[in-house]
Parts: sequence; structure tokens; C-alpha cells
Amino acid sequence: MHDALVIALTSPILVGIYKNGDLVEEIRSEGMSSDVLAEIFDSLLQRYTLSNLIYAKGPGSFMGIKVTYLFLKTLSITKKIPLLATDAFFFNQNSPIKAVGKLYFVKNRTTIELEPLVSPELIAFTLPKKIDLEKFDSDNLPYYGIDAVG
Repeated sequence: MHDALVIALTSPILVGIYKNGDLVEEIRSEGMSSDVLAEIFDSLLQRYTLSNLIYAKGPGSFMGIKVTYLFLKTLSITKKIPLLATDAFFFNQNSPIKAVGKLYFVKNRTTIELEPLVSPELIAFTLPKKIDLEKFDSDNLPYYGIDAVG
């Protein structure tokens, strides 16, 4: 049994496969989540039996979060695989995440807020080498942080 972790908040999209908490495969795709998630998971489901689906529920790209959630939630329901999540700060060393304009999402202990920042140090999202399922939650609804910008 394996766990699949998806970070689809920016490009590249990252998918990690974990066995007993250890990263055993990493997939990187420069495509859009709406284009590549089905292809990636078609291949993964042929090679692995998944016991959990995990994703970064935001903040980040509104469409990336929305498409990823809908895809994984549908997969969770149809394949009866639990869907777990955590916020995106878990995957970028708690650094600011671009929102819109000069606004960035920042995490202050347990709250996520929008703050205007000038030239913040942004750290790319990465898949952890090890995961502990206790760090993820069944509260898997997306966190958008702001309304869609049209």
C-alpha cells in the first residue's frame, strides 16, 4: 500500500508516492493540473494500490486548488480512498505565498493572513522525503484565502 501526495499550487505540479512514510517516487509536471492529473494518476493507479490521497489545500493558485480538489475528491469517492490535506505552508518552510499584486499569504502560528510585502523571500514547494500521516487532516476542503480574481 502506498500514499499519494499532490502539490498543485504552482508550476511544476508535484506528486509523490510514499511507502511506509518514505518517498519512493517523485513526479514533476510543468502542465496545468486540469491537463496532467488524470494522466499522472492513470499511470500511478496501474502501478500502485493507494491507501491515502493527500494534497496541499491552499493557499495558492485558485484554479490549481479547485481542480486538484475536485479531481482528488472524485477519485477518493469512486475508489474509496481517504482524502487528507494540510495547508501549503507545510511544503515551503512556512515562507510567504504569492496571492495577488503585492499581497502575500503568510502563516502566523495557526492563522493565515494576507499581508502586503515588498520583495519577500519565496521558497519553492517541495515534496518531503518522509511523511507522517498524523500531520494531515480529514478536513480536506480547499483553502482559497481570497475570492476568485476575474
